[in-house]
Amino acid sequence: MSALTWGRKNLTGGGGGGGGGGYYLAQPEQLIGRSGSLRPVMEGPDPDEGGGGGNIGESKRLGSGLGHWVKGQLSRAPSVAATAAYRRNDLRLLLGVMGAPLAPIHVSSSDPLPHLSIKNTPIETSSAQYILQQYTAASGGQKLQNSIKNAYAMGKLKMITSELETATRTVRNRNPSKAETGGFVLWQMNPDMWYVELAVGGSKVRAGCNGKLVWRHTPWLGSHTAKGPVRPLRRGLQGLDPRTTAAMFAEAKCIGEKKVNGEDCFILKLCTDPETLKARSEGPAEIIRHVLFGYFSQKTGLLVHIEDSHLTRIQSNGGETVFWETTYNSSLDDYRQVEGIMIAHSGHSVVTLFRFGEVATSHTRTKMEESWTIEEVAFNVPGLSLDCFIPPADLKTGSLTESCEYPQEERGKNNTLALSAAHRAKVAALENGSFEDHRPVWHTDV
Repeated sequence: MSALTWGRKNLTGGGGGGGGGGYYLAQPEQLIGRSGSLRPVMEGPDPDEGGGGGNIGESKRLGSGLGHWVKGQLSRAPSVAATAAYRRNDLRLLLGVMGAPLAPIHVSSSDPLPHLSIKNTPIETSSAQYILQQYTAASGGQKLQNSIKNAYAMGKLKMITSELETATRTVRNRNPSKAETGGFVLWQMNPDMWYVELAVGGSKVRAGCNGKLVWRHTPWLGSHTAKGPVRPLRRGLQGLDPRTTAAMFAEAKCIGEKKVNGEDCFILKLCTDPETLKARSEGPAEIIRHVLFGYFSQKTGLLVHIEDSHLTRIQSNGGETVFWETTYNSSLDDYRQVEGIMIAHSGHSVVTLFRFGEVATSHTRTKMEESWTIEEVAFNVPGLSLDCFIPPADLKTGSLTESCEYPQEERGKNNTLALSAAHRAKVAALENGSFEDHRPVWHTDV
């Protein structure tokens, strides 16, 4: 994990979890750039600004980045320069969407679970409460979980853009060996603080929360705050933080049962409240819904699958209404005990970006995948302090929302025809197979 700026080192004051050694927070190499006015962005794909984290708010249009990415996918010419641009834009999309997405609502890990009550309680609510009690017990028990003040996890991952679909064609990546590889570290501390750093394909993404605001940094955008209430990192819900996971589903309802990967599961459903949706919306972009589903094994009581989907409506300058639906599906595997807490040590996520609107021929769907394994986990790490979760010095809140990363460049029929022509050029280039060694092998379905 030399690409990451975290390390393991003996600390004065005794050993922490993980075999007598503690963990320290190393100084990041070339700390996050802090120039310019910093504004909030969404936890979706990042705009393609074509460079480092310089000034970010001067001439940016809503959603210009993903629009450029989609057009580039459909029209890129088979050249060495195009190959480099392809890889760079793909990596930005992968890290922007899957790097550090947030959970749907604000919860605190210190919030107590609701008391199990049957009298005057709807069956779907009392069933959910019972399932969460079983989950808490299976994960290590509430007493042990409450004794955890901070946590550390380090893992490896692979990311790939596996499919691009338009109204007329589907282009699939048939060369998974070209996946971007890297690693991540995650630190958490009560109350409600976290920091994550990912190093993938030569790029780094950092995100954090000091309990009062959430921020994110990418090399191409610099640092930004996230609009809306403070929310947990979704990656922590993927089998790494059972206490926050239980708190997240505290207001959920049991909606039935389903077999997942051959395992019978109870399904809990959580809908984001209107106030939170409104707080995350602004201007022409409105977040209509954000729903989270948890699949809990009937055999073990553990969370084995998590799915969430959010839908955003954007009114474009040309009057067309465009919808973006982002869906995450994550399977959690290889549960093992770490200091008495059950932690999922591997998993796989499939993320789908679906754009649709009034013009059917402009619909697009992009599919991305991530596989990860956990290498190290430790709890109650000595030496971890509040200083480790301080945001960048010049971080300021602003008016941009999550939707700034969705495209709003559609301009009716002329643009649709241009996209169709560009797509034909893209398919022809793909079928010619002239994208050199760094180019994924794609298969096209009509």
